[in-house]
Amino acid sequence: MNRDQFWAMIDKVRADLPQPDEEEIATGVTDLLAAMPLADILDAQQLLWDLMAESYRTDLWGAAYLINGGASDDGFDCFRGWLICQGRATYEAVVADPDSLAAVPAVITAAAEGTDLWAEDILGAPYDAYHRRTGQDLPLDAWTIAYPDLEGDWDFEDSEEAFRHLPRLAELLEPR
Repeated sequence: MNRDQFWAMIDKVRADLPQPDEEEIATGVTDLLAAMPLADILDAQQLLWDLMAESYRTDLWGAAYLINGGASDDGFDCFRGWLICQGRATYEAVVADPDSLAAVPAVITAAAEGTDLWAEDILGAPYDAYHRRTGQDLPLDAWTIAYPDLEGDWDFEDSEEAFRHLPRLAELLEPR
């Protein structure tokens, strides 16, 4: 499995669901992976964590913090899981410009309803598929993850900094 195939799998699951939520997406991805060769499941595990590493950025963490009213390490992981569940176009646009989250319909709805955006289950989809196929845990050496150093020093509690770094998103979530 390559990156294009990984994203095609996410898009297929999203297209097959009328109004997909993140849990349904994770279940659909797990089901598709479980029907694939073991090598593809292992590739998907690595690709997932490559995407997690690519999206490990201070500005995106700040966006997660604004949207969810806070974001611990695990919370940021789950937010990035949610981002992956949105599909390739949204993921790539947001990684390129986290402030673009202000135009994502799910973010606008979450802001209006005061709900959090996170998806933990997608992070375990390859593991669950592997376990379903083999009855064993996915080997710990089946993937690597190397998070980059975070750049910049940003106090996520400081609303002025939020407006400086993510003006559109801050305006949506904390209008002046």
